[in-house]
Amino acid sequence: MIARFATQQEISDWNTYIIANPDGGNVFASYEFAMQKETGGYKARFVFVGEVAITVLEKVVPVLGKLWYLPKGPEVTSTKDLFEIIKSLRNLAFKNGVFAIRIEPELARSVEPTLARHGLIKTAPIIPNPSTITLDISPNLDDILTRLPQKGRHAIRRAQRDGVTIEAVRSTNKNCKIMYQLLTATAEGQFGIRGYEYFRTFWQRFEVAGSGQLFFAYFDGQVVAGAYAMTYGSKSTYKDGASVRKRTAYGASHLLQWYVIKWAKSQGSTLHDFCGSPPSDQINNTEHKHYGVGQFKTAFNKTVIDYVGCYDIVLQPAKYAIWSKVGERVAQRLHYYKHRDSYY
Repeated sequence: MIARFATQQEISDWNTYIIANPDGGNVFASYEFAMQKETGGYKARFVFVGEVAITVLEKVVPVLGKLWYLPKGPEVTSTKDLFEIIKSLRNLAFKNGVFAIRIEPELARSVEPTLARHGLIKTAPIIPNPSTITLDISPNLDDILTRLPQKGRHAIRRAQRDGVTIEAVRSTNKNCKIMYQLLTATAEGQFGIRGYEYFRTFWQRFEVAGSGQLFFAYFDGQVVAGAYAMTYGSKSTYKDGASVRKRTAYGASHLLQWYVIKWAKSQGSTLHDFCGSPPSDQINNTEHKHYGVGQFKTAFNKTVIDYVGCYDIVLQPAKYAIWSKVGERVAQRLHYYKHRDSYY
């Protein structure tokens, strides 16, 4: 396989190439996502290895050189294809001063021993769904609803009976602020989130591209939950979700998710990704920090999918040793001190 940078013409139609990849494409490898990440210090590079399109996010690390990160890439469906792509990509990266490549393919976690035998090094995940729950939404809506676990069906119907309403709204500055307030309330004491401007520009960017939609759930005239979803090719992704701390309407978030699913299906999606859950062996662990998230999502499908997560491919061992021992921690701290935001 030949690895090369895409032409400007190819970049202008980048999403078409990503969606044509063996795995059907991933919104986190989209052109819009690459542009969003450039606001955080990355440089977007667009690469072909053979016929496979690869979105590369490049960080320049002082003294060490460049780090390449492939969000949800390479987008392959087998380790055989992965290793063939890595062989060609290594050469292109090395010629461009890269000391390590961080990959994140959606391959089953069962192949981890194979990755380790080939010298790949496990590292912390970046996209928050190394484990996730998906739902086949190719059947008609009645069949989808009937096949949901009883808990999910009950919550949806209860919310409908109690008067919860759902509305798809524009990602105006006002609505983005409402959604962000819900998100910060939900995250408090549970997990960290980026600053408001990152979310606002993200939500508005994907809406302008025609692939993102913000939803609000209302009860007694008040917004009680919000969700942001994206479609990309035949897939949809539940990117962000939040609700008020004081639950005033049982099932509001479930009904909201049901409307997200209906919207995604109307946009041509056949597979809905709830985008993150505890691993399959931790889904019922009440001590897990994302236990509540997992319980909500298993109301739609009880099966958890575990991916391999992130792995590093080392190109320059001496520089990578410095990076892994101290460089990465220093870079993250300095970036946060300067920008009050995540390095990745």
